[in-house]
Amino acid sequence: MAYVENGQGRGWSRTEIWLPALLLGLAGLGWWWSMVSAAGMRGDPMPMDGESTTPLAAFLVAWVAMMAAMMLPAVLPVVGRYVRTAAGSAVAAVLFVVGYLAVWSAVGIPAFVVSNRLNPIMHSCPWGGRAAGAVAVVAGLHQLTRFKTVCLHHCRRPMLSSGGSREHANGRAAAILAGGRYGIYCLGSCWMLMVLLIAFGTMQLGWMLALSVVIWLEKVAPFGDQLGRLTAATLIVLGVALLVHPMFVARLIS
Repeated sequence: MAYVENGQGRGWSRTEIWLPALLLGLAGLGWWWSMVSAAGMRGDPMPMDGESTTPLAAFLVAWVAMMAAMMLPAVLPVVGRYVRTAAGSAVAAVLFVVGYLAVWSAVGIPAFVVSNRLNPIMHSCPWGGRAAGAVAVVAGLHQLTRFKTVCLHHCRRPMLSSGGSREHANGRAAAILAGGRYGIYCLGSCWMLMVLLIAFGTMQLGWMLALSVVIWLEKVAPFGDQLGRLTAATLIVLGVALLVHPMFVARLIS
């Protein structure tokens, strides 16, 4: 395995150089696709009503692009750690990412169903604003739960291989399973934020960007726990405001 000196007494494997660049490129492609989709659908990219529905395949393509845009930047530090655990194996590292994205892609199917149910409420029912407010309050409360704390802990410091053996980390099935397990913990950490995103418009770019920054900082920043509590308070206040003034939701999803 070829290494490049990093100036800190340890060489970087070439996989540690090109794989993050590839993931950032895929994230950029995901943002581009999301912007194109949002612009093409005029601010309501997933119009779901009784007479017009987005096909499942189209929704899943948009969902995977959105997940790549939002999640790949936050997973970069863990991918780098996994590359080192796997002795620089490019195949193992790529399969780890595949397992991680497979979890988020699979969530696209229930997200499609939820979007089918929520969007008509959000855009046509007079109490849609209060429904959005309830989702925001629940999302805020979720930020304060023990479940969130445990999942976020594993999302920050995953067990990348059983027993830490390189043989295990290099196994193809093990790499996919490790990525999938990591994806499940990260999903547990921020699944309510995804529900919130669906409630306010599945591909509203402003919400995508805001939640992406929150998810990334929660994972990597030293003040991640404090940010989580601040996010909880913000969402609860927003939710209560929508419960009191439901028409305000029109400004949030426009």
